[in-house]
Amino acid sequence: MNDHIRTLARGSGRSYHGEVASPNILFIHSDQHRFDCVGVNQPHALDGPNRLVKTPNLDRLAGDGVNFTSAYTPIPLCTPARACFLTGTWASIHKSWVIPNTLGYRPAPDELPNLYRLFSDAGYRVAHIAKYHKELTGTPLDHGAAFYQDEEDGYDEWRAEQGLEKRPMTNGFWGETDDVDEDMGRIAWGARHTADQIKAGVDAGKPFFVRWDPSEPHLPNIVSEPWASMYEPGEVPPWPSFPDPLTNKPPMQRRTRERWECEGWDWEQWQPVVARYLGEIALLDKHVGKLLDLLDELGVADDTLVVYSTDHGDFCGGHGMNDKHYCGYDDILHVPLIARLPGKLDANTECNRFVVHELDLAKTFLDAAGIDAPKSFVGRSLFDEVADVEPARQDVFMQYSGTQQGRVDQRYLRDRRWKYVYTPAATDELYDLENDPAELTNLIDDPRYANELHHLRERMMVSMKEAKDPLTGPLWKWPERIQP
Repeated sequence: MNDHIRTLARGSGRSYHGEVASPNILFIHSDQHRFDCVGVNQPHALDGPNRLVKTPNLDRLAGDGVNFTSAYTPIPLCTPARACFLTGTWASIHKSWVIPNTLGYRPAPDELPNLYRLFSDAGYRVAHIAKYHKELTGTPLDHGAAFYQDEEDGYDEWRAEQGLEKRPMTNGFWGETDDVDEDMGRIAWGARHTADQIKAGVDAGKPFFVRWDPSEPHLPNIVSEPWASMYEPGEVPPWPSFPDPLTNKPPMQRRTRERWECEGWDWEQWQPVVARYLGEIALLDKHVGKLLDLLDELGVADDTLVVYSTDHGDFCGGHGMNDKHYCGYDDILHVPLIARLPGKLDANTECNRFVVHELDLAKTFLDAAGIDAPKSFVGRSLFDEVADVEPARQDVFMQYSGTQQGRVDQRYLRDRRWKYVYTPAATDELYDLENDPAELTNLIDDPRYANELHHLRERMMVSMKEAKDPLTGPLWKWPERIQP
């Protein structure tokens, strides 16, 4: 068996690509869920708060399917990552680089094929629940979806109809307790709509593609009890990346701390923030379990491809920062990805191949449904990955181009040992992940690693050209601070 794939339970040990007649698809796509904040990922993660994480239902999903332990986002920002998924291509192709209401925002162009139209045209009943970040023009209804429930306005209106106060925001983006029953919270609201759309798909007598995009665990973590107090803050140990002095790193990283007003925070100040984040993940996990139970009750679990993932990770105190931005650290690039399709994906299997998750999921869903992928879809089918159909990727390439605080381009390339971060307007970064997995020491100026740096730059150039990346313009040149 390939070194990148192993079956964790007794059995055939085979993962293979087989034919399924129009399986249903349930895609749960959360927002800012760290890779190491899934219980099943704890043995593979660094020491830290992950030791406390309780996600029995995501663990159950992994036990019934495949856990992809080396999945990375193509871009660590909400709108462009989601546009990568729907269009199956890089941000440099769909050009939706940033989120709405920021400098340079635009949705992906209509001329690019997108999953909603492809699945709708193929006879699927498509439904989108909760977060939609204007990654396409209009709404999912304009692209073939049969149902769309917007979370931004929909939940707030529903909450008001129940006679409840607005969600509290007295602590800004740092999170707090929501004094309503958990069943009246936003996660439960979205899960109920998702359950209704699964039932509607079954009743319609056609395959369904139901996508639930909860905004959680994206900050602020406004969590009902008992989940808000599930983790005792004083028992939450620091992330391994927390004690980062940001020496010889791009200055915008320290500027980010200043803007968040968390420069100089000790871990005790971060602990309640992280505890609420973990509590909200546990609450989300509970509702994932309810949806898995529903598939069983309806008798469609064996005919449904279930995938859990997220758009990107979250610092939540990692490197002394909050949110995500201006950084190429695994805190925000490495993502959870779990897939289950009984009979076609071996249970309790772990795949360590590099995955560019939004691109590869787009190709995978089309593959599962038997829909021909347009040429613009550049990812790989995860069925092919676990079946060893083609050689494993030796590295992963990722992009970034700014946010609310301004446009700053970065490009990232990671292999099994090394990571290179290219920041044209500031200091480049080089990390030895084998000896420095928390990415604390920038080796970019160390002549001992000139050959590794040269190789990574060559590989990055190949990936950038394949993605038609605009940073490969005619005047482009590496800042050769050290020579190979």
